[in-house]
Amino acid sequence: MEYLISEGYPEAAQRFALEANIEPELDVDSIQERVEIREAIASGDIQSAIEKINELNPQVLDQDSALHFSLLRLQLIELIRKATATPDGDITPALTFATTHLAPRAPTNQEFLEDLERTMALLIFPPDHLEPPLKALLDPALRQDVAQRVNQALLQSQGERTKATLYDLVNYRSWANQKAIEAKKEHLPERIELGFDPAHNGHEDSPNGTSLHQADAMVTGWGPY
Repeated sequence: MEYLISEGYPEAAQRFALEANIEPELDVDSIQERVEIREAIASGDIQSAIEKINELNPQVLDQDSALHFSLLRLQLIELIRKATATPDGDITPALTFATTHLAPRAPTNQEFLEDLERTMALLIFPPDHLEPPLKALLDPALRQDVAQRVNQALLQSQGERTKATLYDLVNYRSWANQKAIEAKKEHLPERIELGFDPAHNGHEDSPNGTSLHQADAMVTGWGPY
C-alpha cells in the first residue's frame, strides 16, 4: 500500500485497500498531481512541471535550491536538445535561458557552476560525438532521476514517507545476500542468525541505520538467492 501511494498509483492503492479490507487515508488528488508532475518531467516538459510544483506547494523549490537548479538545468538541456536537432538550429533561446535563470545561481555553489559549464558544452560538441559525461545529460535517465527527487520532495512536504518500506526490504535482502556471500554460504537459510544481542540498539553494522536486532529480524524467509 505504502509503495503504491508513494509511487503514484492511486487506483491500484484503492483496489488493494478494498481487497485487504482496510481504510487508508488516500488523497487521490494529491497523488494524481504528483503523477502529472513526474510525467511532465519524464516527457521533457520541465516548464509545466515547475508550474505544477509551485501550484501544489511553492515552498518545495524555494527551500531546495539544488532541486530547483536541477529542474532548470533540465529545462536548459531541452532547449539545447531542440536547438541542436538541426544544423541551423537557433541557440539563442538556450543562451538566454542560461543567462537569465542559471548563471545567477551558479556562483553560489561550485557544483552548480560545474553542472552549468558541462551543460553549456552541449552547444559546442556535435550531438553524435559526445563524451560519456556529456552524453549522460541527454539520457532519459537524468529526467527520471530528477522526477524521483521531485516526488520525494513533494511527499516530504506533505508529511509522507519519501520512500516505501518495500525499498528497505529489498535493501535488506541484498545486504543479507552479501553477508551470505562473505560467509561463503551457497544458500540463505530460513533465518540468518547474525549474532547480535537483541537488547543492543547500536547502528554500527546495520543497513539504513536500523538497529541490529531489527535487521536480524528482517532477514528471514528469503530462501535461496
